[in-house]
Amino acid sequence: MSKQYEMNTVLVTAYAKAPQGSAMYEVYKHAGIILEIDPSDDTIVDVEFTFITDLAKDFIRRLLVGYSLSNGIEDLIKRIESHYLTPSTNSVIVALKAANKRYFEKKHLTNSVE
Repeated sequence: MSKQYEMNTVLVTAYAKAPQGSAMYEVYKHAGIILEIDPSDDTIVDVEFTFITDLAKDFIRRLLVGYSLSNGIEDLIKRIESHYLTPSTNSVIVALKAANKRYFEKKHLTNSVE
């Protein structure tokens, strides 16, 4: 019998079109973001993105982990625009916005049912 762990986080995914001509486009066609979020304070606990290199994956993780989405997404977008200077920057932002929207829509729906 396997032991199930109590889950205190949620997983949210979203996608955006990868920029044509980029390695991401050639491999994935889309940019995907996966956010693990603690709903008690809306903090990003972990993140993965469909990047090709481990450095890019680690870099975006360091940019996003620890940020509370309850502070709004604009400061996080500015942080990405200031530090992540690649052809896929806009794809990252579009996917992040979609994940943020999905997260709060589901959270509000869940809260209104309880």
